[in-house]
This record gives sequence, C-alpha cells and structure tokens, in this order.
Amino acid sequence: MPGFIHKAAAGAVIASVCSLPQAADKVVKVGFSSPLTGAQAAAGKDNERGLRMAVDELNQKGVKVGADTVKFEAMVEDDQADPKTGVAVAQKLVDAQVKAVFGPYNSGVAIPASKLYNDAGIVMATVGSNPKITLQGFANVYRVSASDSQLGGKMALYAARELKFKRVSLVDDRTAYGVGVAEEFAKVAKANGIEIVSRDFTNDKASDFNAILTSIKGKKPDAVFYGGYFSQAAPMKRQMKTLGLDVPLMGGDAICDTEMGKLGGDAVNGSVYCTQGGGLLKTNSAETFVANYEKRNNAKPMFYAVSFYDAMKLVAEAMSRAGSVEPAKYGPVLAQASFKGVAGTYEFDANHDLKSSPVTIFQFKNGRPEPLANY
Repeated sequence: MPGFIHKAAAGAVIASVCSLPQAADKVVKVGFSSPLTGAQAAAGKDNERGLRMAVDELNQKGVKVGADTVKFEAMVEDDQADPKTGVAVAQKLVDAQVKAVFGPYNSGVAIPASKLYNDAGIVMATVGSNPKITLQGFANVYRVSASDSQLGGKMALYAARELKFKRVSLVDDRTAYGVGVAEEFAKVAKANGIEIVSRDFTNDKASDFNAILTSIKGKKPDAVFYGGYFSQAAPMKRQMKTLGLDVPLMGGDAICDTEMGKLGGDAVNGSVYCTQGGGLLKTNSAETFVANYEKRNNAKPMFYAVSFYDAMKLVAEAMSRAGSVEPAKYGPVLAQASFKGVAGTYEFDANHDLKSSPVTIFQFKNGRPEPLANY
C-alpha cells in the first residue's frame, strides 16, 4: 500500500498496518464536508466514496497507533456548497471531537470553515484551490491538490503557447473558487500576450447566460474562460452554441469531469478545455484504485475521489508514525511527510501547499475529458 518515503534518517521501519484484520481497540472519528445535495452533489458523492473506500481498507487491515489498533469512523456532512452551512457543519464536527476533517470541497466553504477547525486544533485536508486558504497561516490546514495559481495559470500558458489564442473573454461565478481561478488565468494570460477583451460575472445558481454571451459575441474573442463549476459551465456552453458563439470554453478543475459532458451534450465535444492537478494516473496503483472504485460503486471515479482517498491514507500513516491520533502530535509528522499516494507524492511547503503538483490539460471528447498533456 502507499506509504511514507523514509528520508535520509536512520532507523527502523515503523509498520503502519498489520496484515490481518484485528479487533479495534479504539474508535477514531474523522469528518467529511462536501456538497451532497444541489447542483454539485455528484462531485460531493464522489468525494465521499473516495474517503469511505480508504476508511474501509484501513479498517480491514488494521492500523496500529501506539499500543492500539484503531477503527476509523467517518462523520459525513452535507455542506451544500454554502459558506454558512459549511461553518455550521464545521461546528458540528468540532463538537464531535473528530481528529481530522476531509474537505470542504469548495474554496468558498473552506475559507471560513478553516478558522473553526484550526482554532479547535483539528487537521483539515481540503481540495479547495483558492490561494487564500493556505495563506492564512493556519498550522492545521493542508491543501491536498493543486491551487488556483497552478490550475488557472497553466490553462493560460497552454492557451497562449499551444492554442495560440490572442483574445479571451472572462466570466466567473463570484465564488472564491471561480474568482480565484479566473484571476490567476488573467494574470498569466496577460503576461503571455493574451488580451482579456471582457470580464463578466454570474453566480453559482444561474442557468441563463444569454445576455452575457450576446455581449461577449460582439467582442469577437478567440475563446471564453469560465471560473466556476460544471453545473453552470455546461448550460453556458450549450447556449454559446445556440447563439453561434463558436469558440472554445476553458476552465479549471471544477468543469473537468464527466458531469460536464452529461449536462453539456454535443456542445462540449472538441470545444472545452480544462485543467486538473496531478499527472495522468497511468501507474499500477492508479489502475488498481480505479478498478476497486468501479467494483464498489458501479461507476467511474470523478477526479477528486482519489484526493480524498489519498488524504485519508496520509493522515492514518501520520497518526501511526506519531503514535497518536491527536492532531497536536501527528500534525508535525504530517507537515514533514513524504507520502506516495495514488495521485502522486504528497510533500508540503511552509504554507502546507503541495511542493509539486503537476497540472494536466484536458479536452472533452465523446462526453469525457481526455488528457492532452502534462503542463
């Protein structure tokens, strides 16, 4: 199974798991926060499946923490992709004295919730990509995926260097994620010779974009970049096609999954580009993960199931090596970790961002994002 890569130091190998199931001596609660209802429910359910798969595997093998064999229990909460609800979820998980929280999925939820978790001394492992999450200086907050600067910036580089776009219109949904990824795209795009010809705003509940798109059509852009989620990007692309705005739509990781293809139909094929943190996942461990996920769930994983899976394994390993389930004890071990997971190696910088997170550029074909290149 994936584990820490032991650096330079001498010493004995510390086993984190036993080979046979054992009766658990100690129950360890962990929290989960993602949208399980509403427009982003598919992504949230995928995240939950990734976490539960890791929990079940760990419990089946038995994880030794100090003298105890622990059993992990996941408290799964629906934060509805809403900051206020996310803070209420955070308080519920804090009150339950969970030892780690996986999520929130959305940056706009992660930013306010992170203060509660950090103040309570609970480790939070999020895929939220807005740089502000980790720039707050919270000791207990970790990002286990790429940031907006990597996602938006690499999309801009690819647009300029490979797609040769010169004029791009920007739209964002006013969420922390959408604004963050759009701003990073704009910054890198301008530095690489792309003119931002318009900047428009919508929201993460909208479904009618005709007024915005009609205005954009008059600017004659080479492409549109959307900072937001698939639930808005899909109808936006359909409406672009209806209006005769026959240019590609670009975005970050939140449009880069099969739900975009399902909701967007033939409007997305060959005409939507997006980015995801991580490599192409062609390793044996990735193939095993996908096969096991499909067997459990009768569905293919979306992108962040693997991040939640890896994060749970990473935290369990840190607890085992620290000999404690308490964040104050295992947190310093986590901060210094070099952990080989399914999606890559997890090592954190001083802000608790990943030191290295390659970005993959995708193009939609046959309703699915197909990888074009690592960038």
